[in-house]
Order: sequence, then C-alpha cells, then structure tokens
Amino acid sequence: METAFFSASSLFHADDDSDDGGGSRDEMQAGTEGEKEEQQQALEYEERFHKFPGMELSIREFSCHQLNANLLWPGTFFFAEWLVKNPSIIVGQRILELGSGTGALAIFMRKSFGVDITTSDYDDKEIEENIAHNCGVNNLDALPHIRHTWGDPFPIPRPNWNIVIASDILLYVKQYPNLITTLSFLLKESEDNSQGAGCTNITTKSGIQVVARYPMFLMSWRRRIGKDQSLFFEGCEKAGLEVQHLGDLVYLINNKN
Repeated sequence: METAFFSASSLFHADDDSDDGGGSRDEMQAGTEGEKEEQQQALEYEERFHKFPGMELSIREFSCHQLNANLLWPGTFFFAEWLVKNPSIIVGQRILELGSGTGALAIFMRKSFGVDITTSDYDDKEIEENIAHNCGVNNLDALPHIRHTWGDPFPIPRPNWNIVIASDILLYVKQYPNLITTLSFLLKESEDNSQGAGCTNITTKSGIQVVARYPMFLMSWRRRIGKDQSLFFEGCEKAGLEVQHLGDLVYLINNKN
C-alpha cells in the first residue's frame, strides 16, 4: 500500500512521543473559514485497487484530509480476513460501522455477506460523499450513512444495531472519552437490550469459546501507538463495558452483566 499523507499530522500520537497526543474535537474543528475553504479547494483524491478476501475493490481515498478519514489502514484487511473465518457472527445481523473512512470495510461486508450495514463517520460532507462514490464504483447502491461526531448526542435516540464494528480508530488519544461515550450509548441504549437478542459463541485464536452477547462491539486494531491503546480499554472498563481479546488483535466489547 502506498505511503499515507495527512494534513492533520500534528494530531497524531507518535509511538515514541511521551505526550498524551491526539487532538480534541475543538482542535479538529479549529481554523478560520478561509482556512477551511482553502483546504476544501486543495482536496485531492487517489483511486486505488485493494485486495480483500475473494474480491478486489476500487477505493477512492483522500490524498489529504483535515479529519484523517482518508486512507485504508492495516486493521481493515486483517479484520476482513477474520470476518471471513467467523461469518456466523455477522450474517443476518444489523451492523453499524464507526469511523468508516472510505467505506471499504462496509462495502466488502455488504458484497461478501449481504449484511444490513450502516456507515458512520465524522460530521463531514466530503466523507459521506466519498463513501457513496466508493459504493457506486463497486456496483452497490449507497449504504445508509450517519454523520456523527463522537461524544455528541447521537442522532438516533434508540439505536437498533446489534453489532457495532470498527477498525484502526484509536488514533486520537484525546478522543477516547468521546468515543467511549458514543460506544456506551450504542451498547447500553440498544433496542436489543429490551428484546433479548441473545448471544453467539466465538472461538478465540487459542481455541477458547467466548460467549458474545448482543449488542456487541467488534474492533480490529493493527496500528501500533505504544501503550496508549490500553487507555481506551481501561476507559471502557470504567464505563461499565467488558473487553475481551479474541486473538489476531480483534477485540470484543460488551456491556458488563
């Protein structure tokens, strides 16, 4: 995969950086109107072909984007491979993807498994339009999409997805509390909590059977940022969520009993 470039490089937390890194939501939104217009005028795309299990997808990626919803990360491809090995978890389920970026993972899941999937990312028109574009060039109708900034009130008061997924979204350390706020809402306020949606068994890489209750959050994380990813998992535990590692850097997060 080609080298990634970012207009918001100062918001990243480097592996060897002792600062807590990241960027707050206010920092991400900062800038004068003139600066925003200049960024929009400079917005460029690159079309790339990416190999997923059983298919090749044409994905238009931002060469540079102020919100970093631009290029595909390794977690996307590893997660796709993991899902192919564990299709019973997602087939027939209602799925929401957080931090969809280009929409590539959701497109793959729709084409491979025919799942009911909704994409979601930062409240930004260009991101939504680019996901719709990528759906079209891969012979799909535009997937349902929700523009939502983590930590803000979710636009749907009673979520009805029984699986939330994400890959490589732990880039901004200062966004962890906002992400956990959104994730907690999606899991704790889900209609499945009152309807008794049940559970499924997942076999971990080590062969252990894990009971995964709906609603659930499945996340793949492949991009190394040192110890800071543990801050996210610790924050989830403090928020009343249970974290389990399923192997291959795929994590299951449920409400605690």
